[in-house]
Order: sequence, then structure tokens, then C-alpha cells
Amino acid sequence: MTSHSVTPTTKLRSLTAAEVGAPPEWSLRGWWAHSMVLAGRQFLIWAREPFTTVQTILMPALSMVLIKVVLGDTIGRATGLNSVYGSVPMIILVGSMFGSMATALRLNQESTAGLLSRLYVMPIHRGADLTARIIAELVRILVTTLVLLGVGCLLGFRFAEGTWTVVGLVGIAVLYGVAFSVFIMALAVNSPPGASMVHYVSLLSTVLMFFNSGFTPVDMYPDWLQPIVEYQPMSPAIDVMRGLALGDRAIAHKLVIVFIWSVSLIVVFIYPAIRGYRRAATARG
Repeated sequence: MTSHSVTPTTKLRSLTAAEVGAPPEWSLRGWWAHSMVLAGRQFLIWAREPFTTVQTILMPALSMVLIKVVLGDTIGRATGLNSVYGSVPMIILVGSMFGSMATALRLNQESTAGLLSRLYVMPIHRGADLTARIIAELVRILVTTLVLLGVGCLLGFRFAEGTWTVVGLVGIAVLYGVAFSVFIMALAVNSPPGASMVHYVSLLSTVLMFFNSGFTPVDMYPDWLQPIVEYQPMSPAIDVMRGLALGDRAIAHKLVIVFIWSVSLIVVFIYPAIRGYRRAATARG
């Protein structure tokens, strides 16, 4: 009788998170770890799109220089103040806004391509990708602010009361930029594929850019327009940033308005952003 050798059957199975030392996807530690990994993905995307990344910084920087060269003397004579103290804060905010629009457009495109759906079925925390995008936006806004602030210093922008005012100015710019990012991300994930959402927001941002206290003091606008200019989101932020640079301590009420605008945008649009992201990620084309 011929004997046959028996080959043992190997059973394959998936390793659990505990077995590989990874935090459970539903845990707070998992949320943070996965968010950091996905934030790194956002940085890699920027590194692979250098033209877009540079454009979001270069164009505002050129705008800042052109405003100084073309309109600087005119604005200075009209206001009695070096024009950079209005144009530098204004362009920093504009740079943050237009960079966020580019990010939102890519988010809409990734949703259309099904990338969000693929991420959603992976063993990662459900909120990690959206959190990662906000973290990446915070870093982008910080870098943009510092670069544009450096350009502004070359044009004559100075700080009257030392380093703490620099920290305050950068903090205002980051707070405003993150609030705007949450707002436009909510629009991106709740808009149909290829929607003209970015174009409309770009138009709105352009209008805000020309009707604020960075170009001209509020009291030089027509009477009927002054309340709109004074309380639109950009003007209080510009006034606080300019006040910090010049050592003006009478900016407390403007600072309150900045916080009201920023916190309101975050509170109002964070849930639509989360809900819209989940709907986009679980949609079946």
C-alpha cells in the first residue's frame, strides 16, 4: 500500500489592529494617528503639484507688491498712513481664502473620482480624512501667512511693540483662514460633481477684497456702504492685524467681531461638512 504525504493546509486570516500594534480605528488614538498619516498624504499632493502650491503664494505676493508700487502713494496720501499696513493684512487673508478654494476644488474632484469612498471602507477612523484636510489647511495657512508677512516686511511693514504682536497677527490670520476653510469644505462636499461653487465663492472673495478697510478707511466709503464694509468678515480682521502692527490698543471690539465671525463659520458649517463628507463617501455611482 502506497503512502501519500499530506501537506498541511495554511489558513490565511486578517490580522487585528492589536496584533500589529495599531490603535483601533474607532479610538481617539486611532483618530489622531490616522489623521496624521492622511495629513501627510495632503502634503505629498502639494509636493507633487508645485505650480499650484507656488501659485497660491506667488500670486498674493505679487499682488502685494503691485498694490504698493501702483497704489501705495495714492493710498498713503489719502489715509496719512503707509499703505502696507492695510494691504499686507488684506493680502494675507486673500491668500488664505484663494488657497482654500483650490483645496476645496480638489476635494470635490476626489469625491467625484470615488477616492472618498475607497478611504471610507478602509480600516481607518471615519473622521480622520476630514480632520487631516483641516490640519493640512492650518499648516498651509500658517506657511502662507509667514511668507507673505516676510514680503510685507521687505515693503516696509513693521511691528511697533515686539514679537508678541507678530504671534497675535499670525493667530488672527490662521483663525480666519481655518474658519473659511471649514466653510468652503462644507460647500465642496455638498456640491454636485463639477459644480461652479468655487467660481461663485471666488467672485464673492474678490468683492470682499475690494470693499474692506484694507484699501480705504471705512469712513471714506459712501454712507450707505460703510456698515457693510465695516462688518464684513475681512475688515475686522484687517483692523486687528493693522492695530497689532501699529501698537493700537483700541482694537478689543474688532477682535470680538473677528471671533464672532470665525467661530460662527466653524460652528455653522462643521456639521454640514461632516454630513456632506459622509454622504459623498458612501454614495454609490
